[in-house]
Amino acid sequence: MARVLRQLDDEVIERPFNKNQFIRLLGYLKPYKNSVLLALVVMVAVTFAGLGAPYLMSRAVTLITEGQFDGIWLIFLGMAVLAAVGALLTRARVKLMDYAGRKALAQLREDLFKHVQSLSFSFFDTHSAGKILVRVMNDVDALNDLFTNGIIDVLINAFTVIVLLVIMLVVNWKLTLIGLCILPILLLLMFGFKRRMSKNWQYVRSKRSNMNGYLHEALSGMRVTQAFVREDVNAQIFEGANNDIRWGWMRAIRYNAAFWSLLDVTGTIGTVLVYYFGVRSMSQGLQLGDLLLVIWYLNRLWMPLNTLSNFYNSLLTASASMERIFEIMDEVPKIKDTEGAGTLPAISGRVTFDDVTFAYNRDKVVLNHVSMDIKPGQTVALVGETGAGKTTIVNLISRFYDVTEGAVLIDGHDIRSVTLNSLRGQMSVMQQDSFTFSGTIMENIRYGKLDASDDQVMEAAKAVGADDFISQMPKGYQTEVSERGSSLSTGQKQLVSFARAMLNDPKILILDEATSSIDTKTEMQIQKALQVLLRGRTSFVIAHRLSTIRNADVIMVIEDGRIAEQGTHQELVRLPGGHYRALVEAQARFMQS
Repeated sequence: MARVLRQLDDEVIERPFNKNQFIRLLGYLKPYKNSVLLALVVMVAVTFAGLGAPYLMSRAVTLITEGQFDGIWLIFLGMAVLAAVGALLTRARVKLMDYAGRKALAQLREDLFKHVQSLSFSFFDTHSAGKILVRVMNDVDALNDLFTNGIIDVLINAFTVIVLLVIMLVVNWKLTLIGLCILPILLLLMFGFKRRMSKNWQYVRSKRSNMNGYLHEALSGMRVTQAFVREDVNAQIFEGANNDIRWGWMRAIRYNAAFWSLLDVTGTIGTVLVYYFGVRSMSQGLQLGDLLLVIWYLNRLWMPLNTLSNFYNSLLTASASMERIFEIMDEVPKIKDTEGAGTLPAISGRVTFDDVTFAYNRDKVVLNHVSMDIKPGQTVALVGETGAGKTTIVNLISRFYDVTEGAVLIDGHDIRSVTLNSLRGQMSVMQQDSFTFSGTIMENIRYGKLDASDDQVMEAAKAVGADDFISQMPKGYQTEVSERGSSLSTGQKQLVSFARAMLNDPKILILDEATSSIDTKTEMQIQKALQVLLRGRTSFVIAHRLSTIRNADVIMVIEDGRIAEQGTHQELVRLPGGHYRALVEAQARFMQS
């Protein structure tokens, strides 16, 4: 369990501030610069409205102490007007920055998701879905405060500090300097203490992010968890992650409470000093209103200073999220359209492997000088031991990976010279796990051809025999299916996948173990569907059941990355000592036992 928790704990709490990434992030606010500039103007007005009320109050106190009551009501009316204007403008500022910030974050998240979809299989081979989910959701959300408040607030608070100091120095520079004598202590608290507070809150967010990633994987693999009776172990792992969050939260709360207590005590000391020396100065002509104004503005000074100290800490903690986001954004797809790639014209389905060698890494060659020439409409069955290279062959046809040496050609076109969309748009790939998305059965079948009519969807389903079970469901084609189709049987999910492929009408069809894990009765239904689905298409079928591949035009036995045997079923079973013949005999003995 400790090892699993260490695997979860891979989020860096803070990163050094990266100016280039910050400028890149600000680029997402550029389309909304008018809103940001207007919010800045509004905030200046809010600042003056907020500082105007104490000033008017100090003038009122001065007039009252001098016995001048005429016009006092105008001062109080002015204070009320400033308060109302300040409230309205603050609301306007919040709306403006929320609009700009939320739109910018939404665009960032959208760009991130689009980029993730463009990445190659090799990226997903090394990055878990849970961690990617954390990047798209949690890390983008971590930038919310920076976008909606932090950037504009730091400018306004710096402006507020300057205005406050100028007014205080003009009113009474001696009292102002006395009040500011505690500033070094406050700055030490703000920039030192708050740094620890920021780290603790970021620690909590980091642990929550890690737990979200683990929770996603745990829920996705719930069937495996229950099958292997791992509930107690997983609960302990989750408990450990949850305790990390609780411990970090409580520590952050303790730092938070201690900071504000110390801040209050320090601020009170400064206020007492100003009161003491101010009262003594009143005998020398200092007006009570000026004394109160300096005290009020002094208390107002600490809040913008505190916000300014927070901003730098926010930048440091946001830097970790920025770096993780742009790390993925800068990930270059290994498989992408080459420069000058053309559109693959309508194909007949001829597939050629020209001396193809492929290796996932330099140390392990998966395919070794493989050559084949498959004619349009032929059905090719690939058999062999696990890891022999069968799935790699079909992955290369779809260009999920690029060959290391040689070339894969379709109708004479090197698939690296055409666009991915025009290539994959003319083929369909069906895997062992017939993935079904949340939504209706109609939407699942239409997934690869969104412009298909309802009648076309139903015709495709009827052609592969899926209409029989769909029509018996409560809402027919409008029946909702859950994620991964857990409400459907394995055979039903495969028939839905067949209907999806049929509707797409591909010229090249790839079935990677798509007919496994079914019972004998369902297999008969699947075989009928396959006869319809394979007709007139170039098909590559990977299957362990000989009933699926017996009638293939070409059967290739793959061994150690090479084509060891090739021919029809009848030709291969006659080969003495052949691999295919041994496979047929082994399955026959298994069926008899």
